[in-house]
Amino acid sequence: MTRILEALGAAAARIGGDTPRLDAEVLLAHHLGCTRGDLLLNPERSIDTQAYELLVDRRTTGEPIAHITGSREFWSLSLKVTPDVLIPRPDTETLVDVALKLCASPPARILDLGTGSGALLLAALSEWPSATGLGVDASPGALAVAQANARTTGLAQRAEFRLGNWGERLTENFDLILSNPPYIADDEPLSDEILTYEPPSALFAGAEGLDDYRRILPQLPGLLNPGGLAVLEIGHTQGPALLAMAAAHGFTASLHPDLAGRDRCVALQLAPLEPAA
Repeated sequence: MTRILEALGAAAARIGGDTPRLDAEVLLAHHLGCTRGDLLLNPERSIDTQAYELLVDRRTTGEPIAHITGSREFWSLSLKVTPDVLIPRPDTETLVDVALKLCASPPARILDLGTGSGALLLAALSEWPSATGLGVDASPGALAVAQANARTTGLAQRAEFRLGNWGERLTENFDLILSNPPYIADDEPLSDEILTYEPPSALFAGAEGLDDYRRILPQLPGLLNPGGLAVLEIGHTQGPALLAMAAAHGFTASLHPDLAGRDRCVALQLAPLEPAA
């Protein structure tokens, strides 16, 4: 039998990378069915290392922590994650934060385009308890994950999920639209971990990473209620291009940074009509 501190030290040394100790702790807490806090409060506990080492083996091959544990926290919600969906990142929480700041009144109806795991829609619904929402995705596998997450978060009665291609064939209007579309250029270098384990359809969007914005922005005016808000995640260098695209489609737009100070999302509202002369 091996004690916790010894097991964590050995696992971190094997895992390497940017966050070896954190990874080791998350995996051991998952193995023991406890929180990281509980784990560290009782560091002298002995464990059977064989099953834990199997989890560490998976991490040393580059498999993401979220795939090994099957979950990722987003906006304080524990969400199921599979290879069918993009792993929710803390930077994407910026979109929810911006929506909370910019919505003039609580939205009654919310749309999440390219919903994936359902992270954005479910986070928004958790903040606005009177709202209902729709998540759209082109992947049946992703929709199954989103539906499971709606059930486990207790939000299934207010969240609907539908197979679709962005906003095509949607006939209703929404007060708030959220989206984290693919925005990585086809030739942009990515880590082997991302390339191997996350769905390419959720990552790449043409030579400039802008192809899906070109599909989404023309649809937004017909989907937003008067005074409605759309918040889209962007790559940190894409702000000027998105501002120009937004103006071409009649939006007023603003850029908003993530915690690292990099442009993370663009907020869009339809510009008011000029008064008749």
